[in-house]
Amino acid sequence: MNRQGVISLGEAFVDLISQDQTNTKYDQFLGGATVNLVVGTRRLGVPSYYLCKLGSDDISDFVKEELKKEKVNIDYSVHTSTKKVCCVYVHLNDNGERYFHSYVNETPDEWITNVELEEELFKTGKILSYGSGTLFHEVSRETTEQALVFARKYDLLTAFDTNIRLKRWESEEKCRETIYSFFKHADIVKMAEDELLFLTETQTIDEGLRKIAELNIPYLFITMGNEGAFVLHDGNRIDVPGINVNVVDTTGAGDAFLAAILYSFHEKGLPTTHSQLKEYLQFANQTAADTTTKIGAL
Repeated sequence: MNRQGVISLGEAFVDLISQDQTNTKYDQFLGGATVNLVVGTRRLGVPSYYLCKLGSDDISDFVKEELKKEKVNIDYSVHTSTKKVCCVYVHLNDNGERYFHSYVNETPDEWITNVELEEELFKTGKILSYGSGTLFHEVSRETTEQALVFARKYDLLTAFDTNIRLKRWESEEKCRETIYSFFKHADIVKMAEDELLFLTETQTIDEGLRKIAELNIPYLFITMGNEGAFVLHDGNRIDVPGINVNVVDTTGAGDAFLAAILYSFHEKGLPTTHSQLKEYLQFANQTAADTTTKIGAL
């Protein structure tokens, strides 16, 4: 059977960005790392599925409509009357600069559950992507573990984005412990340079790489902002330099990077040579750079 599709498991967000410095009227933007990822793979032409829990209010309807516009399949998501999508309010200061104002989550304990996952989707998909952004919550951890059981059962590639947001975790130690426990399930891992240093509790990239090498992650991608990116595979490191672009907004660049990596793995398979793997890396680096030239995560 010809497997097709990237499955992204996570939680949708809506960014409410103030229209002016009165901070009384807002424009709505679809957000969340796993949403950015799945929209990215779909825009690159890959069949893409989003798994989350959505409600029935105006905000959830906005999320559903935006995902449908992007041709992302949400048939396997769960819809309830009580779920409220998380909202992030972004205000403008006197200088016209954006800053995080508040985070509103009216249903913090309502997530897609392990019993609500539909096994049928995993029989036809090709890649499962998951992130650490929801692993702080017990229900979400259990759901992610069940999704990984299905992924192993049907031989899907698995991709893990560390995407650390410490404010969500009860402690740094719990964050590290949980993320480390999910590395063993991943074929592909993407993390930023600062996340590598945090997770390995080291001061330099070389130190961090020596420590994380013990985990034997098949494909470990590290992004370094305008310094470029590199991948570790079979003990070999491949680097690509940063790309000089007119940077407007770096939000979502890492998500675009991973979307491009998954596109390459989906369409071309596991790289069989270092040169092919470097092509995957260069394409992802270019995609991430392009994303920074316009406002918004998408």
